[in-house]
Amino acid sequence: MVKNQRRALMYGGGAVLAWSTVASAFKLSLQHLSPSQLLLYAALVSTLALGGIVLLQGKGRLVLRQFRATPWRYLQSGLLNPFLYYLVLFGCYELLPAQQAQPLTYTWAILFSLLAVPLLGQKLKLWDLVAAVIAYAGVVVIATGGRLLQVEVESSLGYGLALLCTLLWSLYWIVNARDQGDPVVSLLLSFLIGLPLVFAASWHWDGLVLPNLQGLAGAAYVGLFEMGFTFVLWLKALKYAERTAPITNMVFLAPFLSLFFISTLVGETIAPSTFSGLALIVLGLISQQLGPRLKPLRRTKVADSGSL
Repeated sequence: MVKNQRRALMYGGGAVLAWSTVASAFKLSLQHLSPSQLLLYAALVSTLALGGIVLLQGKGRLVLRQFRATPWRYLQSGLLNPFLYYLVLFGCYELLPAQQAQPLTYTWAILFSLLAVPLLGQKLKLWDLVAAVIAYAGVVVIATGGRLLQVEVESSLGYGLALLCTLLWSLYWIVNARDQGDPVVSLLLSFLIGLPLVFAASWHWDGLVLPNLQGLAGAAYVGLFEMGFTFVLWLKALKYAERTAPITNMVFLAPFLSLFFISTLVGETIAPSTFSGLALIVLGLISQQLGPRLKPLRRTKVADSGSL
């Protein structure tokens, strides 16, 4: 594929913009659907969309081939995503304001780096610990509403579910860390395996009731722009990119854009503690990425000064 940075930025920007709207879509959809119902109809839409994309790309033959290569991995993957992760995520959004649930789930990348040490055999780096301290300080700020000396967590279950989301999402990426298959096909396999579990859970808790038009529209939006199509946009952005750093750094805009949509569409008044906590979480994520680059940079400067 011919590299095209402008096209990569367009795809990446589209993906980030779509991801920025989904927290609002979760909250609005949950006014009409239970968490398990939202998951069922969103997963159905996503599975159909991913299946269509795989067929249009001429990769249908890869579905069975990839599953046969590593069936246990895809069974684990489907259990985690979409079943457990989104069931817990939607439960979290049902209990918490969107402005609180959304920033907390962004800490998954920090937890992933910590879990990768025992589960993937990676080395624990100082910057991972620094990032964890900064990011989870942001979690405390959001959970306490900025009242650090008067800790009164409004919904301990909601915050517990938010942190459980980060664990499940981290485990999903750890399971798929060594997946050598086509990423879109792998995601489709996860949904094909997870969908029967989602169906059974929804049937058990809520029965199979057809929701109203607003609920169906919200589920369709979530299925397309959170679970399926946006993932393909992001992959295209990375494939077209001449330099990936500008593309990946765009992700840091998403949580702040998301607060704008939450305020505008959901009608929540964004608390100052939410901005402060989110700033700490994003600072932790940035330090995790940029921190390891500072040491080589210092060495280069020392070497240059020594040669003068």
